[in-house]
Amino acid sequence: MKAVTWHGKRDVRVDTVPDPIIKESTDVIVRVTSTGICGSDLHLYELFGPFLDEGDILGHEPMGVVQEVGSGVTAVKPGDRVVVPFNISCGTCFMCGQGLQSQCETTQVRETGMGASLFGYTKLYGQVPGGQAEYLRVPFGNTLPIKVPDGPPDDRFVYLSDVLPTAWQAVEYAGIPAGGSVAVLGLGPIGEMSARVALHRGAGQVIGVDLVAERLARARDRGVHTLDLREHPNDMAEVIRDATGGRGPDAVIDAVGMEAHGAPAARIAQGVTALLPDPLAANLMRRAGIDRLHALRLAIETVRRGGTISIIGVYGGMLDPLPMMTLFDKQIQLRMGQANVWRWIPEILPLLTDEDPLGTESFATHHLPLDSAPQAYETFQKKQDSMIKVVLQP
Repeated sequence: MKAVTWHGKRDVRVDTVPDPIIKESTDVIVRVTSTGICGSDLHLYELFGPFLDEGDILGHEPMGVVQEVGSGVTAVKPGDRVVVPFNISCGTCFMCGQGLQSQCETTQVRETGMGASLFGYTKLYGQVPGGQAEYLRVPFGNTLPIKVPDGPPDDRFVYLSDVLPTAWQAVEYAGIPAGGSVAVLGLGPIGEMSARVALHRGAGQVIGVDLVAERLARARDRGVHTLDLREHPNDMAEVIRDATGGRGPDAVIDAVGMEAHGAPAARIAQGVTALLPDPLAANLMRRAGIDRLHALRLAIETVRRGGTISIIGVYGGMLDPLPMMTLFDKQIQLRMGQANVWRWIPEILPLLTDEDPLGTESFATHHLPLDSAPQAYETFQKKQDSMIKVVLQP
């Protein structure tokens, strides 16, 4: 089969690799029909080389049609249409029972001290072959795949793999009071969908911050009050406070993460790390503070006293310096973590109706064949061609 594979920093290719096979009685083989490129994939493209091997298959946002099932699978059958969550959870352990599928005790990667395994996402998370491929082996066939109806186009459902539950959790964790205010830092796919979800769930004021014109325009068209970081490089916190009666928003969602703009020292550190031999670089990334924290610092400065910061952007450093005095003094609540996909599916799935209130069918800006993945990664990383969300179609 064809699959998108990692070969080095900014070097992904479409290779021919062996087809996946049934290994356990509860495995399912899915023929992938749509698979997204996530902003988190760009961390692999740019930074996480020390935790990847050449030829690793990327991707964690797939859906498709069940091709084959193991002898112990009864919940789905060949021909069923399914979405595959990005985190690999058994559905039956203590953590899954708490709605914490991202901490699944069956698939936790204990040798690296991390939570549940992820499809297509480095040795830190199990080095499981990913879904940017023609076929995907999916374990826990009775509990992991999300069965969806035939008929509507893939775009109605494919974001159940990551984007929708991640954005839903970001808003849930933000704890926005009814009619309250939230600032969303970063209007990439997750940030923009978080803004849409916040409006849908009754936020009275949603402020979106970015520096890419196309992202700002898309959010503005959905009713978000947008602010261009380029126009307020040094006083954005004050501008946001002014827009919220001088107090600051009830909540801030950090949808940017480790590669924030405005952090030159950390950017240099990230660049130096990428030049080190893999064992040294991996050790540095796991033990040092190399994240660019500009967005998180802006969130801390901006949120009202007693407010909540919901962090959904990915961070990777262990010793990042944070203004703990400010966090304590302002009595700020922090919530964060990988999305627990199955926790939110019962709430999201009923919204994927003909009315499509979250605008899923028009969410992708680009639909491309799998062979176009290398160019798509480069274009997405450089924020060119008005590319905001890419769906590959094997």
